[in-house]
This record gives sequence, C-alpha cells and structure tokens, in this order.
Amino acid sequence: MTTSDVRGLEQLERAVLDDTASLASALRQCLMLAGYAHHEELRAWALKELEGYPAADELPSYRKVPAPLEAEFVVNLPGYSHQVNTQRISVHRLPQSAREHGIGESAPIRQGVRELEALIAISDRTVHLSPPGSAEYALEMTQQQQSGQEFTDVTSLYWAIAKPSIEGVLDHIRTRLTQFVAEVRAAMPAGQQTPNPNQIDSAAQQALNITGGDGSTFNISAPHAKADRGASASANINEPAPTTPQPWWHRTSVIWTAVAAVAAIAGVIATVIVAK
Repeated sequence: MTTSDVRGLEQLERAVLDDTASLASALRQCLMLAGYAHHEELRAWALKELEGYPAADELPSYRKVPAPLEAEFVVNLPGYSHQVNTQRISVHRLPQSAREHGIGESAPIRQGVRELEALIAISDRTVHLSPPGSAEYALEMTQQQQSGQEFTDVTSLYWAIAKPSIEGVLDHIRTRLTQFVAEVRAAMPAGQQTPNPNQIDSAAQQALNITGGDGSTFNISAPHAKADRGASASANINEPAPTTPQPWWHRTSVIWTAVAAVAAIAGVIATVIVAK
C-alpha cells in the first residue's frame, strides 16, 4: 500500500464542516476512507452509525439519552367514548419484567443516522420511541390497572424524547468525525497531501475512543487489520480449530517407536565399533 492509496480526507473534511449536509453522507465518506486505509474498526463504527446498532450490541454512552416514560390510558366508562389520557409515569409503575430488562428513564438510540434525521424532520418537539416488548408491558399494566379500575386500558408505552436530545446525538457523531479529521491533519507533516494508514489508525484511536454507558471503554466488534506502506494485512474472526487430543495408546505407541529407533541406532554404532 502506498500513501496515495489512502484518499478521501478532503471530501470527508468538507462534509463534516458543512452543517447543511447530511450526516449520513459524511459517514459514507468516512466508510470509504476507512476502506482505503484497511481500518476495520473505523469501518465498523461508521457502518453501525449508518445502519443502526443491533439490539444485542452495547451502545456508546452518547446514544443513551434521558427521557421520561409516558403511557396512554383509555377509559371506557359509561357515557364516555374511549377517552384517551396520556400520563407521564414513574419507573415504579412499570411491570417487574420491564424493570428487570432495564427499562427506565434512559432511552437507547439504536437507529441509524438517516432515520434519526427523518424523525427530527417530522417531529415538532418530542420523538416517541417504544421500548422492546412495549406491547406486552402495556398488557401487564392493563391487568394491574384493572384490579382497581376495571374500565381502564393501557394502550401504549413509550419514551418521550425531546427533539434536542436526538439532535444532540447527531451533533456528537459529527463532532467525533470532525475530531478524527483534525487528528489526521495534526499527524500529517507540512507538505503531505494524503495520510498513511498509521496516521489514520492513530487518529481513529484518539477521536473514537468511545466509552460505554457505564463509563467503560467501548470497543467496536470488528477484526482489526492495518498495513504499512508496501505491505498487506488480513484479519480473521475465526479462531483456529483446537488440536484434537490423541488417545493414550497412540501416545504410548509413539514413545515405544522412538525407544526402538534409538535402540536400533545404538546397535548400529556398536557394530561399527566392533568391526573396527
């Protein structure tokens, strides 16, 4: 790989500094730059920000935002036609199963940036995001309500996320991309036009040293490979197959074969000495 192979930094710089440009476009530029640099962790991070984080993946701390829980109650009293009442609820009113799954007043933002941009565009003040299993939790809450108010149903449960909180997530991602570009520029000496893989790797570590929600270091799950100039590198997520242990009789036969071979060699040596 040559220095000129790592290109696209100027396009990324223009994209992240243009607040009117879509963040998704900037992340795609970052994805291409990481591909040219053969930097798997940077590629994995950009792809997760574009496509969203799967439910099984740990979220970085900036994608967890404070948000109150709200529920919609339908009152079916005589003389009232499905009166809907929206209430902000305490975590303690959630079913035990919801609390055991960590549902609280912190909303995980797993959507990709394009979806988040679209949600902001169609929302006035708040974004409603339902937690996984919300339908089951609403049913359990209805059963709890009916023990005292048998005409009340809980029809939905969601986080009421303030629009600026979603905008803050997007701004944080853009800031990290900007910091990444700045770190690459700082590592490049005067006169160098395009970065090399080592400079990309160092900048990614500095700018994307993300922490998880509990303050621990957040690691992107991706095979890591980095090549120096004129070299290539590869990574494999598959571990080598463990060596199959041999049965004891196989090991014993090998030992006796070795003993017999040593005895035979000794016999040949003795014969040669006697012949002399």
